[in-house]
Amino acid sequence: MKIYLESLGCSRNQVDSEIMLGRLVAAGHQMITDPAQADAIIVNTCGFISTASQEAVDVILEMAEFKTTGSCRRLVVTGCLVQRYKDDPDLLDSLPEVDAFLGTAACDHIVKAVENTDKMPFTLFPEPDARQVDTPVQARELLNEKIAYIKVSEGCSRHCTYCIIPTLRGRQRSRPIELICREASALLDKGVKEIILTAENTTDYGLDLAGPAFHTVLEKTSKKMAQKDPSAWLRFLYTHPHTLDERVIEAVQRHANICSYYDVPIQHAHDEVLKRMGRPYTGQDLIRLFSDIRRLDPDAALRTTIIVGFPGETDQQFKDLLAFIQEVEFDFLGVFTYSDSQDLPAHKLSGHIPEDVAELRHDTIMAAQAKISEKRNARHVGRVYPVLVEENPEDGVYIGRTPFQAPEVDGVTFIYSDGLDTGSLVQVKITDAFEYDIAGEMV
Repeated sequence: MKIYLESLGCSRNQVDSEIMLGRLVAAGHQMITDPAQADAIIVNTCGFISTASQEAVDVILEMAEFKTTGSCRRLVVTGCLVQRYKDDPDLLDSLPEVDAFLGTAACDHIVKAVENTDKMPFTLFPEPDARQVDTPVQARELLNEKIAYIKVSEGCSRHCTYCIIPTLRGRQRSRPIELICREASALLDKGVKEIILTAENTTDYGLDLAGPAFHTVLEKTSKKMAQKDPSAWLRFLYTHPHTLDERVIEAVQRHANICSYYDVPIQHAHDEVLKRMGRPYTGQDLIRLFSDIRRLDPDAALRTTIIVGFPGETDQQFKDLLAFIQEVEFDFLGVFTYSDSQDLPAHKLSGHIPEDVAELRHDTIMAAQAKISEKRNARHVGRVYPVLVEENPEDGVYIGRTPFQAPEVDGVTFIYSDGLDTGSLVQVKITDAFEYDIAGEMV
């Protein structure tokens, strides 16, 4: 069968999508990029916040149209959305076009779901904790030939009041380091130039084990990659402020192939709001952390994400958050407005913020961050950086990323040149800086 897969949501979802495609290709099926020509369509959904859930439903309905206008005979829906609403009696009734529903721990059953010929929907929702993390490295069909994510753990054992992930993905289970290194080696053999370690909280690695912590994962993966391809980059995302320590920073400093890039979702900076969120640190802890990073790694890029409009957030607490952001001066920052749902502990908190107030706070933060980002980008002008070339949108212009720009979420580097190969690493002197992007010329 010809298979088309639409992967929504985070990098962890992308890994699951690539594993499912790998299993399907191994079973003799063909991956294609045009849903109109597909015999089977898979939608791997996100259900983390309301906007993501709505996007997932819209995509499912869009893909369902190909049952009429295209070749589609099977529509399979997987991932967090269906896991979250698996006990909702209206789920199956509201999506009669779907032939199979698979939960977050059911990736291994994708071939059966696609090949199943039963008329009734095929449904499978194993307990998330049942998903194994110590199985041999699985073949993956990469959605990006030059960038690949590796999960260092599955699930989360924290209890943030705004988050449904532990319910959807289960408790944290850290993967054996040897499997992480083996997977990195296999991906480099495929020509991947940037490997990104991911998890719900990467620096929580090992808290469920009586063994090594995340800095050891960095050290060993870096060394394995350097042996295989010294030019390939290693990046890590989704660190937790409580477990990002000096050992991690020092590991980054010791290894040239690890990007000096720290993605630290803080969610807020006011002590009272952090406490209501279930975050185990204070605003002063965050100040110390970011000061330590910049002291030990002066060229480090800092990225964070925050939530505004959390229940009970006062005008003053928001102003304190804004002042914190202006003090730290993150290179990159993302903002979410709080997304409420009855299955969240935060739903029961008092003082829910009106939507228009939350949106105003969102826009205020973004406007302030735009000025900060432009200021931080200006310091790159005149300097030379390695850039991974990713696109060639027009003659004489390429788009790429430096080590301090993560894919999808940050700005890009425009390269004014000719004759470059996508996937290559080139040296670029930065000549211009903008709010989110930078630009330069080959040297």
